[in-house]
Amino acid sequence: MKINSARAYYNASTCMVKDMLNWYYAPINLEDIGAPRCFEVEKKLKERLDIPVFHDDQHGTAVVTMAAMLNALKLVDKKIEEVSAVVNGAGAAGTACTELLMALGLKNVVVCDRFGALYEGMPGMTEAQAVLAARTNPEKKQGALAEVVRGADVFLGFSAPNCLTGEMVKSMAADPVIFACANPTPEIFPEEALAAGAR
Repeated sequence: MKINSARAYYNASTCMVKDMLNWYYAPINLEDIGAPRCFEVEKKLKERLDIPVFHDDQHGTAVVTMAAMLNALKLVDKKIEEVSAVVNGAGAAGTACTELLMALGLKNVVVCDRFGALYEGMPGMTEAQAVLAARTNPEKKQGALAEVVRGADVFLGFSAPNCLTGEMVKSMAADPVIFACANPTPEIFPEEALAAGAR
């Protein structure tokens, strides 16, 4: 086969890689691909391949968070269908965790990015954020994290260091559940969250 252009080379190499990958039964693990690019790469691989595609920033974090959330809610005697949650961070981990928790029955969830609560029609969102905003925030809340976390039962952070304060935790519902997952420095340190009333 004669390949005389970059496009032809790309198409030929893509077909060869696809045939080679489909011959083996092994999953693909995507690593360190940030949002929104990770959603595009995962989608294209799933469309083209007959083998599992796994992105640990999304799926690994979501599975662990799901298990921890179900256990935490048992400790505070709350049901996932009845709690309100705020997810801070609309990237790969925050989006995947939100989607999985909603599949388990979470209904009232607000997702925030650095500009505040995502809501349907919000200007400046990525395509992935717009899809997420259309499925979340049933009350169409707007504003910064400090405003939308008031009264929430659960905080899930996949964002930035020290963005959740003790005062914010005190403004949440009784026995709030806090998942401060920013790495290496969390949104709030455990000692401060516990002192503010977190379970």
